[in-house]
Amino acid sequence: MPQPVSLLSLATAVPPNRVSQRDAARAAQQGFAARYDDFERLAKVFESSGILTRNLARPVEWYLRPMGWEERNAAYTEVAMALFTEAAGRALEQAGLKASEIDTVVTVSSTGVATPSIDARVADAMGFRSDVERAPVFGLGCAGGVTGLSLASRLAQSRPGSAVLVVAVELCSLSFRLDKLTKENIVATALFADGAAACVLRSGEGGLARVEMSGQHTWPDTLDIMGWSVDATGLGVIFDRAIPPFAEANVAPAIAAILGRAGLTLADVDRFACHPGGAKVITALERALSMDQGTLDHERDVLAEHGNMSAPTALFVLDRVLRDPSRPRTLLTAMGPGFTASCVSLAVAA
Repeated sequence: MPQPVSLLSLATAVPPNRVSQRDAARAAQQGFAARYDDFERLAKVFESSGILTRNLARPVEWYLRPMGWEERNAAYTEVAMALFTEAAGRALEQAGLKASEIDTVVTVSSTGVATPSIDARVADAMGFRSDVERAPVFGLGCAGGVTGLSLASRLAQSRPGSAVLVVAVELCSLSFRLDKLTKENIVATALFADGAAACVLRSGEGGLARVEMSGQHTWPDTLDIMGWSVDATGLGVIFDRAIPPFAEANVAPAIAAILGRAGLTLADVDRFACHPGGAKVITALERALSMDQGTLDHERDVLAEHGNMSAPTALFVLDRVLRDPSRPRTLLTAMGPGFTASCVSLAVAA
């Protein structure tokens, strides 16, 4: 019988450039209003997003000047390395481990390109062993943190006694584009933020929670819902279909099927910990999963304080949910490009 896998620690980090949503709206108006006739109507999303503050890779002024892919990606590499080191260092400290005791590193990121990958670039400074196994994961977007945790748990289970570090780091703000006068770009500018989260897992009992199961569901013919476009200027957001109504109509059957493969039902879940993609997405998830409005309180709080950081955001929510041991089973879930739902069930001793 496979050994259980425990989540030993969970830590988060954000870049130092904190901006209020009001200041972000003013900056967007400065960048778009004179060139985009529909801006004033679309700018209402800054108020309805549910976001109060966010942290960005660079000061707001940096985003208001022309730049290309090279400059954006250089910023990605620099800031992602710093956030990786900070979040991973905190997770290791919480777990009572040194970097040299980590056997595998899973790095999740979809907001820039680095080859060698971010984990390789910080390996010496972190103190990873020369035989540490690295598994960079790209392209999962908002689902990346949940899927990364799932992959890390499977790797830990496959080698009893080994310690696996998973780090999700995203710099979504680097996709802010002054050259794209589109609704999707304005929405992204109102929602996206930057951050990182890191976890340490190991086979055996103990820690914050035990990983029970995990799974994914990818809907057919949904590649157009979410993703990146790529050109000489950088990454550009793709939102070709409205996500809240899709989530409300389709999430519950998909999650029920994932749980069913492990002999569980929706009723067996004590607390859903969901990626807060936006205020409307949170409301749609509450409706889809038959929850009272306001149930996803940690989700709303994380969104208000940090915005949508893509992959790490669900782990920010999980960090808060796990502080309440009164709900033994938590289902961590997020949706991302594919279009895919990813789930991990975690059990906490009552």
